[in-house]
Amino acid sequence: MLDFRFNLPRGTQPHFLFIGAHSDDIEIGCGGTVMELLAAYPRARVSWVVLSSDGADPGKRESEARRSAKLFTRGKGRVEVIVKDFRGAYFPAEFVGLKEFFEELKRLQPTVVFTHCRDELHQDHRIVGELSWNTFRDHAMFEYEIPKFDGGLGSPQAFVPVAAKNVERKIDLLMKVFATQRSKRWFTPETFRGLMRLRGIECNAPDGYAEAFYARKLILAAGKRA
Repeated sequence: MLDFRFNLPRGTQPHFLFIGAHSDDIEIGCGGTVMELLAAYPRARVSWVVLSSDGADPGKRESEARRSAKLFTRGKGRVEVIVKDFRGAYFPAEFVGLKEFFEELKRLQPTVVFTHCRDELHQDHRIVGELSWNTFRDHAMFEYEIPKFDGGLGSPQAFVPVAAKNVERKIDLLMKVFATQRSKRWFTPETFRGLMRLRGIECNAPDGYAEAFYARKLILAAGKRA
């Protein structure tokens, strides 16, 4: 397996855009990657976008989202948190408003985008994946995965090894911050650790854990450009 690293522009700090349909999606799908990236680029700019914070207690869901973003980034980088109130589980019906909001996101001009997989079985996730590709046509984009009742886990092509300490921190934060989700049978430390362990095996990660992504378009330059 070859190790390809980000070829980020020299002399500038990267801008990472993380997009989640719901308040805990970014953390579940790429929380460990957030920690690894900010350890490597502590002055990076971060845009943390959560599209739905509704539910039985919308105010609490938004509070969880904002608190989690702060804890996962640990004061590193320049972090902008955007939390919207699109109706969860109804994103196909919210498409026009979502499309208009994604058009507004173009102003961010991120270096790398992390978003949902556009082949997701969950309707909200799928819509976000489609709109991400429609909006950011010339950007590096990585689609994360979410374990869920619907199933749909596949064979991602890109992996980010996650240090053991960050695996434990990710799981600890998920369980502590998202009190509204702890009643769900799948929302357990075993679920999150198990998926990261499986992906760690697939990429031979040094500590045995990784997060995986779908990378649909990558440019591999064999030599220097003319």
